[in-house]
Amino acid sequence: MATPKLNSVRINTGEWRSRVIKFPDAVGLRPTPERVRQTVFNWLGQDLSGMTCLDLFAGTGVMGFEALSRGALSATLVEKSLSAYKALIDNRQLLKAEHAHIYHQDALKFLSQNTHKFNLIFLDPPYHQQWLPKVLPLLDEHLQADALVYVEAEYALDSDEALPDAWQVIKQSKAGNVFYHLLKLSHDQ
Repeated sequence: MATPKLNSVRINTGEWRSRVIKFPDAVGLRPTPERVRQTVFNWLGQDLSGMTCLDLFAGTGVMGFEALSRGALSATLVEKSLSAYKALIDNRQLLKAEHAHIYHQDALKFLSQNTHKFNLIFLDPPYHQQWLPKVLPLLDEHLQADALVYVEAEYALDSDEALPDAWQVIKQSKAGNVFYHLLKLSHDQ
């Protein structure tokens, strides 16, 4: 039986600059485009030293691995798809990324069991499944003070219906059909 062909994506910068990670075809799995990643990490600052990151719908893992490549203290990658999870494990081994903690788990289950707090959370859930209204209200207890949340979605998060009251859009942009945002939880509500 032939081994399925894997897709690949390149890490932009940092320790693993230009290294390629591989991932399988899976429903809803779409890596964050390179130009979007460049913009996001410009927003965040190129050096993520000391930060703890959560890539909640990890998929390819490129956001978590990119954060580690830029000096993040740790990255927790959570992925429900078994084939994508196995690719994350392989990529962690390839990169020798000992600070990548990888879980094969549903996002909501992970949040219900997790006790760690993060400086930065990446959210790029499958489109058209209404994940953001389920996940955003649960993040408060998982965030360090002044933490940021990166969100990719099929729509802009600039209306009251799209974004719960406690959240503030810090930056946002669009590339093709991808709307991407940097959010902060406002404790003034």
